[in-house]
Amino acid sequence: MTNKAFLQPLDRVAIASMLILSLLIGFLILQGDVVASRVRDFSWQNQQIGADDSSFTLTFSRPMDTKSVEDNLKIEPPLAGKVSWAGRRLVYTLITPPPYGTNYKVQLQGAKDKFAEQEQSNRVIQPFTGQFRTRDRVILYIGAESQDQGQLVLYNLTQEQKQVLTPKDLVVMDFKPFPNGEKILLSARAANNQDLLSAQIYTVTTGILAESGTVAEPAGKIDLIVDNKDYQNLKFDLSPDGETIVIQRGNRNNPSDFGLWFMSATTKPGEKPIPQRLQSQPGGDFMITPDSKAVAVAQGQGAAILPLQKDASKPLDFLPQFGLVQAFSQDGSQAAMVKFNTDYTRDLFLVTNQGTQKPLLKTTGSILSCQFDTASPTLYCLLTQLVSKEQYIEQPYLVAIDVKTGQQRPLLVLPVEQRNVQMSLSPDGLGLLFDQVVPQVNPNVKTASPLKTDDGEAIATSSLWLMPLLPISDTALSTIKPEKLPFVGFHPRWLP
Repeated sequence: MTNKAFLQPLDRVAIASMLILSLLIGFLILQGDVVASRVRDFSWQNQQIGADDSSFTLTFSRPMDTKSVEDNLKIEPPLAGKVSWAGRRLVYTLITPPPYGTNYKVQLQGAKDKFAEQEQSNRVIQPFTGQFRTRDRVILYIGAESQDQGQLVLYNLTQEQKQVLTPKDLVVMDFKPFPNGEKILLSARAANNQDLLSAQIYTVTTGILAESGTVAEPAGKIDLIVDNKDYQNLKFDLSPDGETIVIQRGNRNNPSDFGLWFMSATTKPGEKPIPQRLQSQPGGDFMITPDSKAVAVAQGQGAAILPLQKDASKPLDFLPQFGLVQAFSQDGSQAAMVKFNTDYTRDLFLVTNQGTQKPLLKTTGSILSCQFDTASPTLYCLLTQLVSKEQYIEQPYLVAIDVKTGQQRPLLVLPVEQRNVQMSLSPDGLGLLFDQVVPQVNPNVKTASPLKTDDGEAIATSSLWLMPLLPISDTALSTIKPEKLPFVGFHPRWLP
């Protein structure tokens, strides 16, 4: 008797299924791989990105013919960039920051996989469409109208929406946005207190989402970070990564107790950050370095780079020939530094981390502020020129400097009486904000404005201006005119 007599119905079904599957597998092998390649993942899909987001990735299901992918990849509106590959992953690195307030579409169709040509196949990738957008164009300023006097105001230029962030009982004196734009670090004094040294440090929420899928806190939620009970809070800075705050403080009862303090800018709910003294020599103006690990401070006859730790008695570096750091490039490889000369002129130098010191300009007035453009090798500066030595009258002006060639291009000459101008370069490098403060004439105790400039001068009103920017080599640059914005305020800043 054979074994076939003992086969059960279930065995017969299993054997038949195996035969059918074997025939199907053999047929597929003879036919070849007919599955089209596709994009498995797009890192910016439905994301909101900012100037710090410099590259996206496309991950494919199969090895691809790289040239066919690069030839068929389209971004609308166009964004210049460079392509690199890591196996099945394409990395597209932007050359310049993407313009804010824009919706983008990434499309890929017609590309072939790596084996299509070898197999003499016309098989192409499944058509792909991805979408992302850049952050809205948002500005911040201190209001100077009766309804928002001294309050921090946020205006969304993309959506044309205005939001007052701080309460009326506080007069904002200075502020710095966190890198994600969701909060603002600010110093403010009580509206009924004219003492410029009575500021306390706060944070306030903007109501803006930095990332998709998260829930934004409502705008205007304010928290006290550092009080003024024992120490006066004079100046402060926020690290580029948004993790550390540095404050210049002075003891109310002991003027010799003066220096820098540092503290965490991010804590868990219910925790209160505690400032720590930076043990170092007293200094003047300061700025946190781009890596967020040190602070550049004017000390004695030079500029010192101090580590952000309790014992900072040994500087990481010391530049005796420069008295002030005006700006760092985003990657920290370059700095704009000021040299104070014995003839009361000032020189602006470009100093690199390779030790190069390149003079950029000389002025008989002041170098008020500078900012590196992340989109081009351009340094934008707000300067003054001395127009009257007898009365020491300075005239402010804006200039763009190509840091590679040293070429200068004046942008705008401001009125002589505008001594308290402040500027801010947009994160995408396409716009420059500045203000024009009008001082109060003959202020007295009863009618004095609660708004003050950094030097204590009462402010009557102030206008805000926006200047569109083009590359420094563009011949049309000289024809660009600033536009007066329909707001009354001062101290303008772009949200990152």
